[in-house]
Amino acid sequence: MEEIQSSADTYRSSSSSSSPANPLPSTSYFFLRKPGSGPQLRPVSFEDSPEWDDDVEAEAGADIRTEGEDTAGPSPELNSGAGVSPGPLLVDSFQPKRTGGATLVWRDLTITMRGKRKYSDKVIKSSTGYALPGTLTVIMGPAKSGKSTLLRTLAGLLPKSAKVYGEVLVNGNMSKLEYGTYGYVKKTDELIEILTVREMLYYSALLQLPEITSRKKADIVQDTILAMSLEDYADTCIGGNCYRRGLARGERRRISIARELLTSPHLMFIDEPLYHLDSVSALLMMVTLKKLANTGCTIVFTMYQSSTEVFGLFDRICLLSNGKELFFGETLACLQHFANAGFPCPVMQSPSDHFLRAINTDFDRVIAMCKNWQDDQGDFSSVNMDTAVAIRTLETTYKASTEAAAVQAMVTNLTEKEGQILKGRGSARALTRIAVLTWRSSLIMSRDFRYYWLRLMLYILLMICMGTVFANLGHSLYSVRIRVAAIFFFIAFTSLMSISGFPVHIKEIKVYTHEKSNRHSGAFVFSLGNLFASIPFLFLISLSCSLVIYFILGMRSAFSLFMYFMLNFFMCLLINEGLLMVIASILPEVFEGILTMVFLQGIMMLVAGYFRLRDELPKPVWKYPVSYLAFHTYAIEGLLENEYTGTSFAVGQVISIPGDQALRDSYKISSSRNAKWLNLLILAVIAVGYRIILFLFLHFELRRRVMSIRCHRQNK
Repeated sequence: MEEIQSSADTYRSSSSSSSPANPLPSTSYFFLRKPGSGPQLRPVSFEDSPEWDDDVEAEAGADIRTEGEDTAGPSPELNSGAGVSPGPLLVDSFQPKRTGGATLVWRDLTITMRGKRKYSDKVIKSSTGYALPGTLTVIMGPAKSGKSTLLRTLAGLLPKSAKVYGEVLVNGNMSKLEYGTYGYVKKTDELIEILTVREMLYYSALLQLPEITSRKKADIVQDTILAMSLEDYADTCIGGNCYRRGLARGERRRISIARELLTSPHLMFIDEPLYHLDSVSALLMMVTLKKLANTGCTIVFTMYQSSTEVFGLFDRICLLSNGKELFFGETLACLQHFANAGFPCPVMQSPSDHFLRAINTDFDRVIAMCKNWQDDQGDFSSVNMDTAVAIRTLETTYKASTEAAAVQAMVTNLTEKEGQILKGRGSARALTRIAVLTWRSSLIMSRDFRYYWLRLMLYILLMICMGTVFANLGHSLYSVRIRVAAIFFFIAFTSLMSISGFPVHIKEIKVYTHEKSNRHSGAFVFSLGNLFASIPFLFLISLSCSLVIYFILGMRSAFSLFMYFMLNFFMCLLINEGLLMVIASILPEVFEGILTMVFLQGIMMLVAGYFRLRDELPKPVWKYPVSYLAFHTYAIEGLLENEYTGTSFAVGQVISIPGDQALRDSYKISSSRNAKWLNLLILAVIAVGYRIILFLFLHFELRRRVMSIRCHRQNK
């Protein structure tokens, strides 16, 4: 304790030039410049800010609920600490629809995750708190303090490998949150950039909402756009194009939140709503969330740090450091808590910056670097506090404080009586989701040239180049070997060029992962939707390329033979798309996926029977099973059987040999007329097999498991 007191005295003396030494009264924690007052400064409190508009703000401390809906919320006297906001920012006349909030309580919550930390598996240690309807509750702390883990725990989204000890209650009940009763927004924005804001939200509404009229869904989308102040960007493309810019990060963040508001949830969990936002966008975001909270929604979110204006909008704060809860309560009480512990907030410093300065252990490295440095005003006396000592001081002070006792009393009061269990809102049927995903994917593929249009142009260019190189082959015995080389090149390099679509498939998998985590989509509906949407484009590519290359190479001019050639090529494209999706579902990085695809394509070319006949390959590994897994083998065999089965070549004036014998030295094919259809059937089975593998990988979340293993190795 002497070490703690000594450190506290040192820090108090270091900040005495800019802040009072004694604990400050609750009405003057920091200074703000009064507009129009020039350089003069005056002490102000959060209560000095302009009040909210009467049309938007709920009565202070009121327990907001919808008609006929009861919540286990506190009495009006308990729901205090409502933050304030700059009034002039709320200039719109739209009044958000009120919704029934829910009381969220967590008590003695301890979370362990293997491999999450270096020295301990405990990510959260004995955290207790609550969130009330119509309020903003922020979970704040430095990096790797357990903010996101606590947020996911409250939302019920932790992986099965994590172990949770303690209680999480909603309206006094320990029931799991049903679909539609909550919304969870991740830290990163996974949006479809080729769509407009309205289209993005409308397709999301079709995936989430139950079977109601399209007009009703469109009205819900419009209300959500107005509620998140996105009306000026409703018909703007999210990612922009070559003629106009896309939306800024602030608008993208609000779109991500709006997507989760479509079901009118009782609770909203938002991970870092101000992530990568500038000060203006951050303030606008928090004002929007405050306006949303005033409709009755319970909002819990994480944050690293904030400006003074943004901090004034918070109702309650949960302060974490290394998984330890250093404080929970109202924002003003947190400032008083730091002052009581001997760490008052200096004048002209943001409260959140001051909190993180005291509890972020990374500042110890700054202290070590600046230990012998000097600035214009002397040494770095303002950064010579040991953060480990500060954390122990704050933790000890909080456990013995009246704030901790008040939190325990409030938690007991909120949980002693069970309230209404939140009921799910219903969701769209599986067939509806398949149709929506098919139509949305078709729209995206038609707009984004990187999907198929660029590939179509490259394929046609490649066909023209091949035609000029292999033109005028004729039908002599000499032309057989050259035509085999042309067909091998055609199958091999069109398959290799399909890798150009890998980046967009990676993006599509990321969007699916986000929708899957919030139960908007599923592995089965996504797999079928992607398959149905890609078929028309792949058929167009196969038809266009076949029309160009088939007749230039001088193939036999029969309609049935041409149709087989096109179907064979179509199956190859379908197989490549399935293989691309399988790789994209495992590997999260574009560079890794492209290298993997090139390697697999090279191996399949090697054993396709062109460089060495299949019967001559080494039997272990290369012949069995690699050559039988390579689709190139069946595609090339089928095309050669389609071209040469039933033909003959003259050798001299008397002798003629059948086409399969003419290919004996170049490629081995069957003499049966039905052999080509067997090869086509095998190609179809491989295409279906890759889609089944894709479904299994998505269903068992193999991508997340791979990323978890990588994170575990990095932590080690």
